[in-house]
Amino acid sequence: MKKVLILGVNGFIGHHLSKRILETTDWDVYGMDMQNDRLGDLINHPRMHFFEGDITINKEWVEYHIRKCDVILPLVAIATPATYVQQPLKVFELDFEANLPIVRSAVKYKKHLVFPSTSEVYGMCEDGEFDPAKSNMVYGPINKPRWIYACSKQLMDRVIWGYGMEGLRFTLFRPFNWIGPGLDSIYTPKEGSSRVVTQFLGHIVRGEPINLVDGGAQKRAFTYIDDGIDALMHIIANKDGVANGKIYNIGNPKNNHSVRELANQMLEIARSIPEYAKTANAVKIVETTSGAYYGEGYQDVQNRVPAIDNTMSELGWKPTTTMADALKNIFEAYRQDVEKARHLVDKE
Repeated sequence: MKKVLILGVNGFIGHHLSKRILETTDWDVYGMDMQNDRLGDLINHPRMHFFEGDITINKEWVEYHIRKCDVILPLVAIATPATYVQQPLKVFELDFEANLPIVRSAVKYKKHLVFPSTSEVYGMCEDGEFDPAKSNMVYGPINKPRWIYACSKQLMDRVIWGYGMEGLRFTLFRPFNWIGPGLDSIYTPKEGSSRVVTQFLGHIVRGEPINLVDGGAQKRAFTYIDDGIDALMHIIANKDGVANGKIYNIGNPKNNHSVRELANQMLEIARSIPEYAKTANAVKIVETTSGAYYGEGYQDVQNRVPAIDNTMSELGWKPTTTMADALKNIFEAYRQDVEKARHLVDKE
């Protein structure tokens, strides 16, 4: 019976992972976050041990529970492009500096560290598929602070790899645009989900224009949250130590769509559902520049497709949810509470 520590348990990945663990295993979840609104009834589950706190303040609680638990998942991170450009130091302080003591405690107590890297570490790599063992990581100049998130995450990956050379049991996972119900607001630090889907959904339910940055030609490989959690469960179970010292892309190459295609798909679905149809019909698609939308410190990636051969073969996993089903599930999740969706982010 494993004890799993999830820091950022109320976030997008955190609450979905907790639900799956409690429903399908006999493992205990020890979770910390600053809120618990997404946990719902999970908060009262006998194997859910929730603590309201902040990793930058409640350091003794964190270290004690790292010592107590078997698997450590530090999911607290800022993952919003607007913040990279406007507050790069805030991104570095949380995503790297605040997480480094957690990594070192996992080393100290000899725990299995399952750390969220990001698809962004590959930067502007020109490979057709991003390979965790072979692809180069290519970033823009220093005056493009957009890259501080990718750079902070890459540095943490390298530090963890270095500790692995000295005996740390670790697994790095790289989510590729995970989407699904439970999309949260820009004010909640979290890892993994696609901001653009949150943003477009908010615009649709408010009847606002959808802005396509630089025409929306940039593509992303979108991954439904259930598929992502399936892979994470295999990593945490770590049968025969298969995930030790590994880096896994977790994404769905078949769901590779441009942002423009995403906007059109979401509008088509929304217009077919009575609760969304009226506001969806008022939405217009407009084009804007990345400079106008994010600020001059932004650069984008035109294509981001994961190589998942090792993820599938080693973990016995494959993504199965189509893009259409993923988007329909998101709309269904808010269908009975469209008002809640109106409070989703108004800026990616």
